[in-house]
Amino acid sequence: MIISGIKPRRYIWYKFFNSLFTGLSIGSIFTIYAPLKPSIYSIGGILLAIGMLIVAKFYEKLMNVQKFFYISFFVEVIILVLVIYFLINPYTYMTALFIYAGYQLTFVFGSYLVRAETLIVKKKHLLSIIDIYRQAGYLTGLAISFIFYKFLEYGFGITTNQDKVYFLHFLLIGVEILIIYILVRSFKIKTASV
Repeated sequence: MIISGIKPRRYIWYKFFNSLFTGLSIGSIFTIYAPLKPSIYSIGGILLAIGMLIVAKFYEKLMNVQKFFYISFFVEVIILVLVIYFLINPYTYMTALFIYAGYQLTFVFGSYLVRAETLIVKKKHLLSIIDIYRQAGYLTGLAISFIFYKFLEYGFGITTNQDKVYFLHFLLIGVEILIIYILVRSFKIKTASV
């Protein structure tokens, strides 16, 4: 499989839905991470910084559209696995630790993805549009999560944060599947001929 570039219009929508997911899920993290001790965040921060240093050391080899696609896809699949895992096994210490570790793993590639995106997209105007859609997606996700939580509370009498966050994950799984689909469709992919 050869990745030869991005499809700008589709990629813009990928960034929108990617940020929409972030906006939807941002408040749920505090409820999921509740069992973790503060020392875990220190260890996680140290490992994150080391991971980012390692990735930065390989920028020269990673700064191409092929690697950018594979790493983006890897990150999205990890997030999908985390959402599914939470739905199967919610609110245990091990679940909180697993989800924290999983998100830290995706954050290891955060700086790389931003820098590689700038190099791959190249056009200033397109980068501006991507950032506008990213912010619009984030704001939309925050608004939808607020409405969703209020809908659960007033429509179904669900008042505990844990129950609200659990039900939100059914929405998140659908959004994440859509994100992966749009991501794949956002790149020009050719199958290598034998």
